[in-house]
Amino acid sequence: MDKNNHLHHHQHHQQQQLSLAKCSRQRCNEWIFRDVPSDITIEVSGGMFALHKFPLVSRSGRIRKLVAERRDSENSRIELLSLPGGAESFELAAKFCYGVNFEITSANVAQLCCVSDYLEMTEEFSKDNLGSRAEEYLESVVCKNLEMCVEVLQQCENLLPLADELKIVGRCIDAIASKACVEQIASSFSRLEYSSSGRLHMNRQAKCDGDWWIEDLSALRIDLYQKVITAMKCRGVRPESIGASLVNYAQKELTKKSSLWNPSGQQKVELVAGSSVHERLVVETIVSLLPVEKLAVPISFLFGILRSAVMLDCSVASRLDLERRIGSQLDIATLDDLLIPSFRHAGDTLFDVDTVHRILVNFSQQDDSEEDMDDASVFESESPPSPSQTALFKVSKLVDNYLAEIAPDANLKLSKFMVIAETLPAHARTVHDGLYRAIDIYLKAHQGLSDPDKKKLSKLIDFQKLSQEAGAHAAQNERLPLQSIVQVLYFEQLRLRNALCTSYADEDQKPVHQSWRISSGALSAAMSPRDNYASLRRENRELKLELARLRMRLNDLEKEHVHMKRDMEKSHSLNFMSSFSRKIGKLNFFGHSSSRGSSSPSKHSQRTDSKVIERT
Repeated sequence: MDKNNHLHHHQHHQQQQLSLAKCSRQRCNEWIFRDVPSDITIEVSGGMFALHKFPLVSRSGRIRKLVAERRDSENSRIELLSLPGGAESFELAAKFCYGVNFEITSANVAQLCCVSDYLEMTEEFSKDNLGSRAEEYLESVVCKNLEMCVEVLQQCENLLPLADELKIVGRCIDAIASKACVEQIASSFSRLEYSSSGRLHMNRQAKCDGDWWIEDLSALRIDLYQKVITAMKCRGVRPESIGASLVNYAQKELTKKSSLWNPSGQQKVELVAGSSVHERLVVETIVSLLPVEKLAVPISFLFGILRSAVMLDCSVASRLDLERRIGSQLDIATLDDLLIPSFRHAGDTLFDVDTVHRILVNFSQQDDSEEDMDDASVFESESPPSPSQTALFKVSKLVDNYLAEIAPDANLKLSKFMVIAETLPAHARTVHDGLYRAIDIYLKAHQGLSDPDKKKLSKLIDFQKLSQEAGAHAAQNERLPLQSIVQVLYFEQLRLRNALCTSYADEDQKPVHQSWRISSGALSAAMSPRDNYASLRRENRELKLELARLRMRLNDLEKEHVHMKRDMEKSHSLNFMSSFSRKIGKLNFFGHSSSRGSSSPSKHSQRTDSKVIERT
């Protein structure tokens, strides 16, 4: 049975070869000498050609040598199975040998260059041979036209490495890069115009026509595309144009397949595996080609590529590079950008929290932008530069919204939630309402949390920085630990007393507590981080002392209030008025202490206050 099958297969293979040969012969019959019998058979990949020695030998050095080696045989049979371009290329070369006219175009010039080199169709064997004709067309026609260069590069995809060795690829790439550069310069000049004041300026609203080549490049294979973009970057093509090309190429290559997961058959699984290898290569190449300039590509594109990199398990270097780039401009990201799905095992979190944490670390450690550096240069500091306060404020809101979004996930561990919340420096959040909301959602979704864990979580909130509404909610929130509720009530009481006492104090004498909140919450972006933190620590110490004094003075005030009520009941005499005047003088407890005994509060009260305001 097996023998019969083998025989049948052999016969089928022979028939296939015969049909190919017949097809080639029929094709040849149109231009070979019909009245002269064939004396040489050339076999190439994809067919056989029954031809004549003389026209071939007169033009091809390689065939001349091979025929000389087989002088004895009447009908020589020569195999050229490694001939570049197979039957199609050989037919064009043979036509040229027979003097048959055909047109050299951008669609066949790469094949002609390669086949003429392989067959040694040079000037040494015949004047105006195929090699020189193809070279002339490549230099004088193709390299002067960007679209033609792209078409030739596409033909070279199946002619490597020979097309590379013959510098066809290199010449086309150089031509594309220089043409794109020239197009951009011309486009820039066309957008120059005079303003009403007579100054020459660039019209940014006018459409940039110099980037029409972006669509053409997206047809190239990834290895050749990489070479073209690298050459363009070296030639000085605008980063925005490079970025637009990368976005266009990624969209075409990564959205070709309807789905990465389609395991409905053995063959399809292999196809998906193959396509994911290709997609991984595309993602890693695009990351390596990203311009160093910020905003050269939209941040949403960076997040999209990062999602693909995580999903396709791309190299660690590629993912870290993307995370660093995103971190440097995180202040313009949106919540949807940050919600990267987790593609790991089933028991993991819904979203990729680790990646977001690394992005936040990158943001916190980034260098100042050029605008901030101008202001900050007067402050010398050994510590690394930090993001501006404006960027910090935007990112803190983004992080709080992100925490609220991931908090309901039952698989989200407390440590992961806390590490995201703690990544930004303490002065990033001027208001803690968003953080409080996220923590409340987490406590609601994780009701089995132990008391120590609840306390740990609540310590993240600075209750002084809660708005009145959030403070009122927190004071009645049974999910918070008792200690936190006491803190909330204490600060709410302070706020009320501050509001009450401002009516007695002069306008210039603002409450210390209030002024501290303003200054610590909005530190100047021009100050270096070292100065910022030193200022925060100094204010922190001052606040602790002031609150300790405040506690003592409030106690004194309450006692005086009791005495005053008694005095009012006993008498309305002048003596009472004079004592009242003296006591009113003591109400200025927000200024620096000068009254007797107030500068040294008891150890007990100082210890109590320092515990309460530990999280400042």
